[in-house]
Amino acid sequence: MDFNLSKEQRDIVRAAKEFARGEFPDLAMEFDRNETFDLDLWRKACELGFVGVFIDEKYGGAGLGFLEHCLITEEFWAVDPGIGQAILSTTFGSELLGLFGTEGQKQLVLPQLVSGEAIMGTGITEPDAGSDVTQATTAAVVDGDSWVINGSKMFTTNGNLAKYVLLFCLTDPENPSRHGRHSFILVPTDTPGYEATKIYGKLGIRASDTAELSLNNVRVPLENLVGERGRGFQHLMAFFNRTRLHICAQAVGLARGALEECIRHTKNRRQFGTSLASFQVTQFKIAEMATWIRAARNLYYEAAWLVDNGKVDHALIAMAKWFSAQMAVRCADEAVQLHGGYGYIDEYKVQRLYRDVKILEIYEGTKEMEKTIIARTLLG
Repeated sequence: MDFNLSKEQRDIVRAAKEFARGEFPDLAMEFDRNETFDLDLWRKACELGFVGVFIDEKYGGAGLGFLEHCLITEEFWAVDPGIGQAILSTTFGSELLGLFGTEGQKQLVLPQLVSGEAIMGTGITEPDAGSDVTQATTAAVVDGDSWVINGSKMFTTNGNLAKYVLLFCLTDPENPSRHGRHSFILVPTDTPGYEATKIYGKLGIRASDTAELSLNNVRVPLENLVGERGRGFQHLMAFFNRTRLHICAQAVGLARGALEECIRHTKNRRQFGTSLASFQVTQFKIAEMATWIRAARNLYYEAAWLVDNGKVDHALIAMAKWFSAQMAVRCADEAVQLHGGYGYIDEYKVQRLYRDVKILEIYEGTKEMEKTIIARTLLG
């Protein structure tokens, strides 16, 4: 088994690291405090080829794998999770479109995501439907040659910025199977009846746009159905088997950033006449963080490699997502502890990392749901 990255992959890591370290630090605090983001930075990332690297070359992408996307994600999140999320989430939904969309849908949307002409979002969660997505009630009804959509969505990434949104809709309410009642429909956000309201006051990743959606008689053509009617749940699970890998890379990147801050701080901070790094308790914390990070990275590398080679192991992906998120939370907590009072103020990066990290245990499958997937796979 070869654990070495290829030269191309190492070059990607190097370029992503240089871009993030050169562009993010001076903007991170401003974006976090003001809950804003400069789209010119996203466009620059598109121009440099960092966005949508997994999208096929025929649609303008680099035609690389999810592992390469994860490598970029890790480097961006190691510098600043909020900016990393704001840039790389702009293709959120393209994974599902690439798997199940028609050729026309792919030709329309995917090139715009890579070139920086459009942002995409995906509306899944509802006020009363979170982990149990089968309870989603946003309804799409056939009316002539159109779908008419009514309902609401919560916590939609890029809801205010997106040109296109994939909506998880109830299309077959009479189906006896709760896993056969929903479908995905592609909605241009300039369609009458689509309304997005920005959600303010998030704990972390505040540079990334999050919205509540209101859908009032949104009418789109029947051909905007993505994938098979009534198989939205199955499409969603296949989608998450890709995007959860991104979360693993986010976690490893954030934890790496926390570790780097701890090493820098403990070498320079003096207590009792010596550096904090000279104390065994500090050394043990550093050693534990580094080991957790390496273990989490190995998990997601293996899972991503399998996906890129056509072998999707959903239990392994769940393991990687649960473990890496938990690992990142522990690293962020230790980082604040090692910084003492300084870690409690926002002038220090670790305070921001501590707030950013919690979402990793929640979105795209809570830690409880990931452990449920693992257990059900093992127990049958």
